[in-house]
Amino acid sequence: MNKTALAAASLFALTLSACAGDGDLDISSGVGITATRTGCPTVAVPDGTGDITLFNPATSQDASAVDVVATITKLRPTCNSSGERIYSVADFEVQARRMGRNGARTVTLPYFSTVVQGGTAVVSKRVGQVTLNFADGQDRATATGKAASFIDGASARLPADIVERITRRRKPGDPDAALDPMADPEVRAAIQRASFELLVGFQLTEDQLRYNVTR
Repeated sequence: MNKTALAAASLFALTLSACAGDGDLDISSGVGITATRTGCPTVAVPDGTGDITLFNPATSQDASAVDVVATITKLRPTCNSSGERIYSVADFEVQARRMGRNGARTVTLPYFSTVVQGGTAVVSKRVGQVTLNFADGQDRATATGKAASFIDGASARLPADIVERITRRRKPGDPDAALDPMADPEVRAAIQRASFELLVGFQLTEDQLRYNVTR
């Protein structure tokens, strides 16, 4: 899993206030540390997949052959964490620039949306398309896209014994009063298993991905 996905999973384990809703869990260690956790997935763009470059001719990757450059931006998540199935949606924009301006032109780009559990296990993947329409005389175009997923609510919620360990109030003088329950390996492992990500990016060829990560 790339660094962005791992960072997103770590952040999700601590706080997901952007997706707060019914069924939220107020995680408090009793020592002044509080965070909000829901079953909603973290939404992110994995490293190296947030932009795409088309070349003309397609076999070249020279700077002089760049034809169209597009970027995924303005990723906006919404989520309903109540019920047996959690529904998450990520709306986004694709902003593109072409090198020439003559004539109207349509460019269709593929994108993926993947649900990952625990930072490594791919639960589902879908591939969609977004179409950009360049007007005659214009070198820029914008389009919108959407990624949606269902997640099993039971898998995204912490077991009762783990919740008890996290939320149990600790009094001064208790043997574990100064200990952070989030440092417990079993607690961290349970949070990791119950953590999901909705990852969105361009569906790149091997050559396109290599270009993105080596340029």
